[in-house]
Amino acid sequence: MRFGEPLLEYQVADSTNAVAAGLLARGQAAHGAVVLAHAQYEGEGQRGRTWQSVPGRDLTFSIVCQPKGLRADRQFGLSKVAALAVFDAVREHAQADVRIKWPNDILIDGRKVAGILIKNELSGESVSTSIVGIGINVNSSGFPESLVATSLLLEGGNELDRANLLSKVLDRFGHWWQKWQAAPENSLVSYTDRLWTRGRWAEMLLDGQPISARALDVDEHGRLLIELPDGGVAAYGLDRLRFAPRTPGLHG
Repeated sequence: MRFGEPLLEYQVADSTNAVAAGLLARGQAAHGAVVLAHAQYEGEGQRGRTWQSVPGRDLTFSIVCQPKGLRADRQFGLSKVAALAVFDAVREHAQADVRIKWPNDILIDGRKVAGILIKNELSGESVSTSIVGIGINVNSSGFPESLVATSLLLEGGNELDRANLLSKVLDRFGHWWQKWQAAPENSLVSYTDRLWTRGRWAEMLLDGQPISARALDVDEHGRLLIELPDGGVAAYGLDRLRFAPRTPGLHG
């Protein structure tokens, strides 16, 4: 089946993730359904932040997934599927360097153009349902410099048809989903290849303290594998490690 069948379209919603969760709870949505809102006013970002979008200008949608046999400790594979799908769609409309910022933001030349937030429901040790929320800055502009953000309009100079872009994301999501289902352990190596700062020294915060480290890989549990200045290698999750806030004007 194709993702986006059915496409459940709303003019206004608080959060597409919240709408999708409500539909699931009432038995009104199943695997493959997509909830799209043309205006979203309570979008969620990582670590409790909000996701801001311009009504009628950007894309905010959620994909309902019911992965079979997905162990809870392997759920990061779905994050890779989503990030790779958005990466592919964005790259077609960007002249500058496109990268995936761990865990699953999409950057163009160091500026954030898209974000992904996944809500998983567990049944025992397995994931029963997942809601993949995606926000893409498409035709908006005028971002405060402090956000270090951009849009596809700003990068390419032309307004894009949001429906076509949504179709592309869903097509690529289906592509990576099939590869992941067929060979979970080694089908998503492209995620690592596209990591922002991979193999380069970057400023990070470990337990709130600044460190310099090089991103090397992401393990099967979603932890970022980093090299430290003393040559040591360690893996940390989002509960302990994050990139230091980016400085406007310094996007490498």
